[in-house]
Amino acid sequence: MEHPYGYIKDNKVYLKGFLNQPDRVIGEVKEDEASTIKYFEDRFASLKEKINALKNDIEENQNKGSFLMKLIHLRDSMLDYDALGDFVPLIEDLDKLQVYLEDIIKKNRERNLEIKKGLILEAEALKNDTDWKNTAEEFKNLKMRWIKTGPVEKEFEEEVEQAFNLAVDTFFENRKHYFEGLALQAEENIKVYEDLVIQAREAFDNPDAKKAFEISKRIQKEWKAAGKVPAEKRQPLWDEFSKLNNRIFSRFRRTMQSEPQMKPWELMKKMESMTEEMKKLAYAETNPEVISSAKKLQADWKKLPPRKPKEANLVMRSFTFYSEAVFEKLFLNKLAHSKYPDFDKKEVSEQKRIKSSILKDLIYRDENELATVKENAENFRTNESDFEIMLRRKLSAFKRKIDVKNFILKELSNN
Repeated sequence: MEHPYGYIKDNKVYLKGFLNQPDRVIGEVKEDEASTIKYFEDRFASLKEKINALKNDIEENQNKGSFLMKLIHLRDSMLDYDALGDFVPLIEDLDKLQVYLEDIIKKNRERNLEIKKGLILEAEALKNDTDWKNTAEEFKNLKMRWIKTGPVEKEFEEEVEQAFNLAVDTFFENRKHYFEGLALQAEENIKVYEDLVIQAREAFDNPDAKKAFEISKRIQKEWKAAGKVPAEKRQPLWDEFSKLNNRIFSRFRRTMQSEPQMKPWELMKKMESMTEEMKKLAYAETNPEVISSAKKLQADWKKLPPRKPKEANLVMRSFTFYSEAVFEKLFLNKLAHSKYPDFDKKEVSEQKRIKSSILKDLIYRDENELATVKENAENFRTNESDFEIMLRRKLSAFKRKIDVKNFILKELSNN
């Protein structure tokens, strides 16, 4: 029995050769020749449906390149597929579709290469950043974007992977070394705290209450300036240190109370007078005489009785503010002269512009430092009873630094 694409011979079903393929046996007659031919024609129809379904999937899906291997396997299988029909148009269609998909994949990989090059540049820009927490999050996002970006051509794959991983590894290695260094530094810092406790014991044993109090004030400042250590190691040292200093202060206060004291109104009047003098110096042009007067005022202020009236807080803050303004102006002058050796020869307006520019940079730096202190305070919070007081004082000092600079900046703008 003959068929346009095959025939039956010796009870066997043959498919006629195509595309330089020889005729081949695809099956045997089971019941009769007509039903056998129909069976193999149906298989061909089923193959066409499978091809049409693949075409629809490719058309409807955005990631068309993902169907390439399925198409190739289907196309290759057609040379051995047992069915009766015209295979040539189907194979030609799949060949065209393969070229189409390969072109899409090529373009996608070119686009992926550009995307990955951009991600490498982002990683390179971040690799030496020391904002460990935020930058680690940025690298996490970068790695997710890298993973979601499709493959590139094989010839570039190793190069881009190495470049990206090198930048990522550089950051995380730096972070690892930083925290290892912190651990080593913490051990050194513990020794500093232990030494301060020893000094507190010696001060406590000193019979001179005033001398002991001076030592206590100094070592408390050093304690605040000492580096970070884990709270569980610092806490026992702090407990003893604070107890000793409290006792030193109590003894000093008792000693002072036994000596003649200024009346509260006399002390307030003197403090207000000294603050007014310091205020005048803060508004004056910086010169050696102004600095000398400010230093003398500060020395006299330290000689005032340690116990101040409750209403003296505002005066004390004002004195501190104007004192810092005097010495901030001195620092500003030094900076301006170091940046511009011919500063004194410039017009007054230009001098003010230079100082204002320097101040703005310093304010920006201080504001960043203040933000860092706030963040670190959250990360290294302890259970010490006066931690909040210490933190508020530190934050207040930073804010005052910024206010002092803004005070000088405003003065420069108004003059």
